Amino acid sequence: MINRRTLIQSGAMAASMLVPGLAPAQGRAPEFRFKLGTDLPVTHSVNVRLKEAIAAIAAETGGRVEIQLFPNNQLGSDSDMMSQIRSGALELATFPGTVMSTLIPATALTGAGFLFSGYDKVWSAMDGAVGNYIRASIEKVNLVPFSTVWDNGFRQVTSSTRPIRTPEDLKNFKIRVPVVPLWVSMFKALGAAPVSLPLSEAYQALQTKVADGQENPLALIESAKFFEVQKYCSLTNHSWDGFWFVANGKLWKSLPADIQAVMAKHINAAARKQRDDIARANVDLQKQLEAKGLVFNQVDTAAFRQALAGSGFYAQVKERFGADAWSLLQPFTGNPA
Repeated sequence: MINRRTLIQSGAMAASMLVPGLAPAQGRAPEFRFKLGTDLPVTHSVNVRLKEAIAAIAAETGGRVEIQLFPNNQLGSDSDMMSQIRSGALELATFPGTVMSTLIPATALTGAGFLFSGYDKVWSAMDGAVGNYIRASIEKVNLVPFSTVWDNGFRQVTSSTRPIRTPEDLKNFKIRVPVVPLWVSMFKALGAAPVSLPLSEAYQALQTKVADGQENPLALIESAKFFEVQKYCSLTNHSWDGFWFVANGKLWKSLPADIQAVMAKHINAAARKQRDDIARANVDLQKQLEAKGLVFNQVDTAAFRQALAGSGFYAQVKERFGADAWSLLQPFTGNPA
């Protein structure tokens, strides 16, 4: 029986076969073959820009490097891919920081809820002291994080039952969240009933009413077609999260310096382009999604921040990450507690 998920995964499989890079120069076999896993639909801007980077790396290395892209959790869940890249079974991957936090708690630091007022604050933090702190934490588990963080975007809440305007609207609301302890805690603190599932299972969960809502950036709401199974979109901007492009540490250290330089150059350049993609898309995505039936509403974010502070959530977060890490955020977020 062919269902929607099967079709999406089949499409992702076909797409992955089309992006191994350019043909090896003069028919020679590549010296270096890598698998690259992501948890995003094939049409997401991260995968689009990664395909371009893969082709550029193959061209500049004369076919010495071949990278095959596997989108949409094709290689397994995020947890599966995390295990694979640590063991060396998978060489390259992108992960949201909050997903990596199950292994590296510091990667969730920026996603604690209603922290950043806009992208000027986000990029100042991630291209500076906060990003450096998180990179150092990732390196401790023998992964190599590339220097430029990709944009997962500010996250919004969608619903099939009612618009979410105030914290009270989240009471007992069944909301699908990623397998991220921080966000499970945050939505519980707001009175919701979070359902923790991988992205690849989210559409079906919404379709079958396992969850009544979900939360994601507009770009992913569009590319994952959540508008087909949701009616309302509340512009909460409740968390920002980025994607980290990481390599297996042992593999990366074994590569010649010239190969490292070419890969880093094109991957980091692709990340910068992807940031611009999201910035441009955010201008138009609301109109596109409204045309597809989503009903948008604004929210009073101060009320949500106040509710989290009153519940003790921020105090718990500060304790979880440590005072030093929390203090790194303060120049960019203020003190929400």
